[in-house]
Amino acid sequence: MTTLPRPAAELSADEARRIALRAQGFLGAPDRRAGVRGVLRHLGAVQLDTISVLARSHELIPYARLGAVGRRTVEDAYWTEGHSFEYWSHAACILPVEEWPHFGFRRRAYRARLPWHHELPDGTYDTVIKQLRTEGPLTASELGGAKNGGEWWDWSASKVAVERALMYGEVVCTERRGWKRVYDLAERAIPGELLDTELDDRECLRRLVRLAGQSLGVGTRADIADYHRLKGEQFDTVVADSGLVPVTVEGWSKPAWADPEALATVPRGRHRTTLLSPFDSLIWERARTERIFGFTHRLEAYVPKPKRVYGYFAMPLLSGGGLLGRVDPAREGTTLVAKQVSLESAKAVAPMARALREAAEWVGCDAVRVERVDRPELTAPLVSALT
Repeated sequence: MTTLPRPAAELSADEARRIALRAQGFLGAPDRRAGVRGVLRHLGAVQLDTISVLARSHELIPYARLGAVGRRTVEDAYWTEGHSFEYWSHAACILPVEEWPHFGFRRRAYRARLPWHHELPDGTYDTVIKQLRTEGPLTASELGGAKNGGEWWDWSASKVAVERALMYGEVVCTERRGWKRVYDLAERAIPGELLDTELDDRECLRRLVRLAGQSLGVGTRADIADYHRLKGEQFDTVVADSGLVPVTVEGWSKPAWADPEALATVPRGRHRTTLLSPFDSLIWERARTERIFGFTHRLEAYVPKPKRVYGYFAMPLLSGGGLLGRVDPAREGTTLVAKQVSLESAKAVAPMARALREAAEWVGCDAVRVERVDRPELTAPLVSALT
């Protein structure tokens, strides 16, 4: 059994919550000069997802922290000037290009992986690489078609080949165009000094654990490992050398680690009031969200409709440093529709109204309509607060 070092600090539950909020960019003045790229570097990973209700999740992440930054500005910040790439981190994520070397361990694991689900005809892989080399960045459709004509997983040979090359690191996804991945050769898309930086598996893991700890502020083994989908055993091998320090947190039953810089100053400043994407890294890990905020969050998009409790794309409401409710939104023309609003108490009415108005304005809606509130007695106050 591993003997844990003596904790460097004892944190109250409130201190841990505030440290986590500041680390995720929700406490204190936002760094507007660094903008969207600053948010990406700060978080280390921004999750992508196909669902688009108000906007796609990777747009909602900087909006929640910076306010109504233009949606075109968001896309340009991610995908222009070689600032980022897409790869498998917590899930499919946009990552700062500086993190390219850190995922060498995962690229090597993919290269060693056998068998693959899809068979790949002889010569297809080399053909795709040659096509990218001669024709430049291309989508799967431009490489010969993404599908064979069957179900969604029935990929064409060229799609299988380019996705495998993506996993191996020979090819990079440099942007999304109409939600399609745009592929380019790593030798062209990744700066030479990063492409040539070869880290062994242990150093990759050490750096990712350190970065995850910084992005979370404070977390348990499971919290920190989950950030980039590492195994607990991988965390164990490197945490002692990661620079994170062990701490105890009031009410947490398991050991925790913190970023020493997060412990150096008291987290103070203005709290954001905003709606969160269900894929926001503040609430990625369900057990952590319950532990820090006393709030149970579950994406119900993949739950059969009759079994949903809060709605298809319920977005938690963050205000005053707490999670006070959630709303399942939709859009009808220029009206933002609050299909179902769930509020923890009457104190959540004004923040919910503010968050709904700001979100509506951001996506170009000029009205908000409330369809259902889980506490009927709060319906009239919420409608009134929206006017």
